[in-house]
Amino acid sequence: TVYIGHKEPPPGAEAYIPQRYPDNRIVSSKYTFWNFIPKNLFEQFRRIANFYFLVIFLVQLIIDTPTSPVTSGLPLFFVITVTAIKQGYEDWLRHKADCSINECPVDVVQQGKVVRTQSHKLRVGDIVMVREDETFPCDLILLSSSRHDGTCYVTTTSLDGESSHKTYYAVPDTMAFRTEREVDSLHATIECEQPQPDLYKFVGRINIYKDKEEPVARPLGAENLLLRGATLKNTQHIYAVAVYTGMETKMALNYQSKSQKRSAVEKSMNAFLIVYLCILISKAVINTVLKYAWQWSPDRDEPWYNHRTEIERQRHVIRAFTDFLAFMVLFNYIIPVSMYVTVEMQKFLGSYFITWDEEMFDEELGEGAQVNTSDLNEELGQVEYVFTDKTGTLTENNMEFIECCVDGNVYIPHAICNGQILSLQQMTSEGNKHSLPKLKCAENKKYHSKRVLCCSEHEDLFFRALCLCHTVQVKEEETVDGIKRGIHQGRPTSFYISSSPDEVALVEGMKSTYHEHLPFTWNQLHKLKLPDRFELLHVLNFDSVRRRMSVIVKTSSGEYLLFCKGADSSIFPRVVSGKLEQVKARVEQNAVEGLRTLCVAYRRLSASEYEQACHHLTEAKLALQDREQRLAQAYDIIERDFVLLGATAVEDRLQEKAADTIESLHKAGMKVWVLTGDKMETAAATCYASKLFRRSTQILELTKKRTEEQSLHDVLFELNRTVLRQHCLDFGLIIDGATLSAVLKPNQEGAGHGNYREIFLEICRNCSAVLCCRMAPLQKAQIVKLIKASKEHPITLAIGDGANDVSMILEAHVGIGIMGKEGRQAARNSDYAIPKFKHLKKMLLVHGHYYYIRIAELVQYFFYKNVCFIFPQFLYQFFCGFSQQPLYDTAYLTLYNISFTSLPILLYSLVEQHVTMETLKREPSLYRDIAKNSLLRWPVFLYWTCLGVFDAVTFFFGAYFLFDNTTFTSNGQMFGNWTFGTLVFTVLVFTVTLKLALDTHHWTWINHFVIWGSLLFYVIFSLLWGGIIWPFLNYQRMYYVFMQMLSSGPAWLSIILLITVSLLPDVIKKVLCRTMCPTATERAQVGMQQLLCEAEALNSSCTMNGKMSERSDRFLPPVLFFLFSPLSLHPDGPP
Repeated sequence: TVYIGHKEPPPGAEAYIPQRYPDNRIVSSKYTFWNFIPKNLFEQFRRIANFYFLVIFLVQLIIDTPTSPVTSGLPLFFVITVTAIKQGYEDWLRHKADCSINECPVDVVQQGKVVRTQSHKLRVGDIVMVREDETFPCDLILLSSSRHDGTCYVTTTSLDGESSHKTYYAVPDTMAFRTEREVDSLHATIECEQPQPDLYKFVGRINIYKDKEEPVARPLGAENLLLRGATLKNTQHIYAVAVYTGMETKMALNYQSKSQKRSAVEKSMNAFLIVYLCILISKAVINTVLKYAWQWSPDRDEPWYNHRTEIERQRHVIRAFTDFLAFMVLFNYIIPVSMYVTVEMQKFLGSYFITWDEEMFDEELGEGAQVNTSDLNEELGQVEYVFTDKTGTLTENNMEFIECCVDGNVYIPHAICNGQILSLQQMTSEGNKHSLPKLKCAENKKYHSKRVLCCSEHEDLFFRALCLCHTVQVKEEETVDGIKRGIHQGRPTSFYISSSPDEVALVEGMKSTYHEHLPFTWNQLHKLKLPDRFELLHVLNFDSVRRRMSVIVKTSSGEYLLFCKGADSSIFPRVVSGKLEQVKARVEQNAVEGLRTLCVAYRRLSASEYEQACHHLTEAKLALQDREQRLAQAYDIIERDFVLLGATAVEDRLQEKAADTIESLHKAGMKVWVLTGDKMETAAATCYASKLFRRSTQILELTKKRTEEQSLHDVLFELNRTVLRQHCLDFGLIIDGATLSAVLKPNQEGAGHGNYREIFLEICRNCSAVLCCRMAPLQKAQIVKLIKASKEHPITLAIGDGANDVSMILEAHVGIGIMGKEGRQAARNSDYAIPKFKHLKKMLLVHGHYYYIRIAELVQYFFYKNVCFIFPQFLYQFFCGFSQQPLYDTAYLTLYNISFTSLPILLYSLVEQHVTMETLKREPSLYRDIAKNSLLRWPVFLYWTCLGVFDAVTFFFGAYFLFDNTTFTSNGQMFGNWTFGTLVFTVLVFTVTLKLALDTHHWTWINHFVIWGSLLFYVIFSLLWGGIIWPFLNYQRMYYVFMQMLSSGPAWLSIILLITVSLLPDVIKKVLCRTMCPTATERAQVGMQQLLCEAEALNSSCTMNGKMSERSDRFLPPVLFFLFSPLSLHPDGPP
């Protein structure tokens, strides 16, 4: 119970029970100053790799291990610190945003005056005053408005993404309040449901107490509730009472984190990590067993000066375990902890290439592509199924009124200037004159160059219905992003705003066809130039289940009329009279042409029928429980026995380059499905226009109409036999929502659970494209989930622009939102947002391709270089009596992954381009080369691992045999084990860095700087580390070792020879593969190189030939530029 103005109910009324509600503070941050360190550490150590290195670090602290705890602790500390700083900064930004919201000024009515306070100080029951263009500070019940009809207009873009204006209504008993004193004098309580996240549902009741009278109860619904985050529009000010505050507002309850999506690359990384963990444990077990086998002989036991006592000999189990842990510590660097940091940095920095891409910037919207999560960049290169919405995604969602059909007569109005209302004089002026379409005029078609003068009752009622049954509002002028709408030739004019672009198109069509002006107010709907005046009595709002809306109006003569418009499937079954067959035929014809259709009907109500309708509606609205169901039942009773008037047709044009994009996706090996709520004929026409279906495509129908003629079982098996028997043909499948529900139904008659699903999936696998029409939002998500769970486990992508597409966007592996006219909810809930559907082509074929090959190389390279790093350490134990003696110095162990080899692979993973962007866009089939995670499959992983083992064996045994005679220096000084380890490490660093240089196709100055700079940094560090006495170190075992090694000629020869031998197998393998079985990508690379060589030769020829004709001098350079500039291997920068 909410006490308005915190006033107690009068004596004798309900008992006053003070209640505690949360304040209006919004908290979106994750940490506080006090819990940041423990909470962040807990979250980070939940990752297996971090926890593993923490255990290794603790083991090094507890027992005597061959390496310093610094070697594990420093990389772990670096990883933890970098991640903590990143997460802390992001949370600080959230704290900053929370403070700015919580400290916003709010006007509150107290003791008859308006007092300004801060948002977080609001309490439930406070009366708030909100002005135009201000955002509602909490969830409010509308009490009164500056508009005389008690309405206000609101945009809910930040809530549900809908940018259109919506109408909300004040409580009838308080709508007359105009001043603060009148509002403050209100004595009432509100009973409402507990807070819940559903934005479109609210059930409550207001009890208004008057002097010594029974309290008046009025129902409250979603039409009375103003939600936090919405903005007041086209209304000077309102008064409202706070009912939900702070974290109990519907906006806050919708702050739910999206389910964590994991890419295929991340899953491969975890699998490879488990393999390497098994290798690590195997190495430790082998070395522990061999150590005790080698020490089994008494003469190979501990030396006499370290002779163990009998008690120490009996504790062999504990000693064996500590030795096992020591070997684990020695070999733990095979697990690349720094790989996770590098991958995070690569994803974070790489995501900026999408936002910086100028080709994906839309001038009309003034926005470019957005990245909402960088964790799925590489998944863009692995997409196998694309699920797309139709309206607003494939089409522009820019509606144009085409025609209307009344009793079989077709009316085609003037061409409409959509979005801008022009006067009659402006429309017929020289600059705006529109000629009528030249079509064959059948007897039943009427083309009008002037406004229609209705000659029949049904025609008059049809146009009246369209003028009355809608939610369109008139606005004189509005500034959007600094641009004024509603300005024509320097003079302010009016324009229409609505929650649906279809309604705006219809009203504009009626204006040009029927009336010059259509101003609307809810109390009296006036029609200028006509004597009729209509009073609006009830609005039966549109919903996606009924698929229709209705209004009940009263004419000036006292007659009650119910006008209804909606989808043909929801109107035709309720029609009892009218020219049904003629209208139905025209609707089907328009649908085949790809037009969006609505049917219009009406019903005359007697006084008794109207009273009964009011009773049903009032009873349903006053119900506190199951109000939605009761309203649906009331609507069902009222909306019946219609007289069909006609139908309308609105065109939604195909988006620019939508057909080219779908064709490219098909060539890239992706299957495209269209999921839409439109009727089958309209959607099929769009599919043909967008080249989803071709004229040669054989269409298979799995629709309700067909399953009524045959059983679902028979239809499915017949379609399955067709696609399997004629597998060489190009098939396209059309399925509707009703049939899909039957296919997905858990219990099938005569079939086991899931049998129909498997047959349906088998049919879909053999179809190049699938159209799902009459889909509910939940069914869209079910389709995506069904394909995800199939035995192939394909990578799915869902793209849409409206709130009804959010479910499938969240369900798919990758969700992309279109910044469309249906708002931004899809864009906000998606992983990526793009301005237009055509940008999907570059998003997948270029950015996705690059991201995948870059991160695949990064992951394989990290495991490869760590095998090269640790396997010599494993081999070294066979030559040091398994004594756990490290081969490398502590500094080298610590800095190998952090400094010496980290930057080159990070830069490679950001800027590598194995082929140019133009080639990827021109040849979509190159996308197939990387499909199904081809670069991270087990054979490729095994090759990289074996290459690492080969290189490690070459390093170690090459240096071992070359060091067989240890007197390498001219003065006869012998090399020791640290010199041997330094030689192996030097060959290692140079080999893995040059291996990356050989794999690089796109060279820029920064590549050269980082690769050669890393090698130079290693040399300089080794000279400093071994050439200076460091006072803070207890040992100086590396003093002068590096310089002594470089002073030997054989050492130089060993380094060069071993690097060459190590790199040779990979070079030979690449040459053989490119020669014998090249991939499409490798053929494209060779083709580009040949074209470049030819271009350079021709340019040289042109330069040498000084006697070329003037005409040739003018002609040849442009030709060469046209032919070869798109194929340059060295574009200005990364995509």
